[in-house]
Amino acid sequence: MSKTKVAVFGGSGLVGAAIKRELLNVSDVEVMSPSHSQLNLINQGAVDSWISEHRPTQIYLVAGTVGGIKANSTRPAEFLYNNLMIHANIIHASYIHEVSKLLYLGSSCIYPRMANQPITEDQLLTGELEPTNEAYALAKITGIKMCSSYREQYGCNFISAMPTNLYGPGDNFDADGGHVIPSMITKFHEAKVNNEESVTLWGSGTPLREFLHVNDLASACVFLMRDYNGHQHINIGSGEEVSIRVLSELIRDTVYPDCKISWDSNMPDGTPRKLLDSSKLIQLGWKAQYTLRGSINDTYSWYLSNILKSS
Repeated sequence: MSKTKVAVFGGSGLVGAAIKRELLNVSDVEVMSPSHSQLNLINQGAVDSWISEHRPTQIYLVAGTVGGIKANSTRPAEFLYNNLMIHANIIHASYIHEVSKLLYLGSSCIYPRMANQPITEDQLLTGELEPTNEAYALAKITGIKMCSSYREQYGCNFISAMPTNLYGPGDNFDADGGHVIPSMITKFHEAKVNNEESVTLWGSGTPLREFLHVNDLASACVFLMRDYNGHQHINIGSGEEVSIRVLSELIRDTVYPDCKISWDSNMPDGTPRKLLDSSKLIQLGWKAQYTLRGSINDTYSWYLSNILKSS
């Protein structure tokens, strides 16, 4: 029997690499994942030609321009344009060339800044977005609506999933442009190397966040591709919530225990609280396996073995 041809767009990133690792456990699939040098996803003609030539049966759409609060707030045009183009090109070409199923991965920033907690799927577009990542959120909301619109008009089996904040091996550990966990790891490590007494972090440290290990997200995505065909997007979270202040202390204690932490209250906090209601996914039979406290050390070890040795 021939294997199912699966395309992972964004396969070199944090999420895409994890999905490819997860798919190694699926015996009847052939995984294709073009790199940026092989395929410019912003180029509509190139995307259409690639899908037409390779004819994947399933597509994981996890490609895009991503970053933390600083990157989002200082590069809004880039985040809006790049993500709109990438998502529109792939979704439309998937319809044209009759891809059997597509999974689009959004972000929890699609929800209103002051959404009721925990956040249920039906709170989409019920309030104002968080200003610091509004451009990225708008692009992600458009991707969700494209999937549901193509499903409604053309009958495409395109589904969407919304993960919470991610971390794990393969992340972007840039101190300024990365997500909160990898950027903190880098800041504390650099402070240790330079014998600095303290690290200054943005905001007050009071916002509450939920974090999901990328390997858990990958298993959820493969699970949904196999078992979910619903119209509504579905949340993916760990259910584990922590303040940024406590998170910083966990990372500090792992990387540089003697370091002091100071907070720059002149810089933005972002959304006060963001916890997803993942009960729908849990009811389908999936549950997160990794804990935050047990995984920070592993993430730091990966950073030491992969980022520093390659630099």
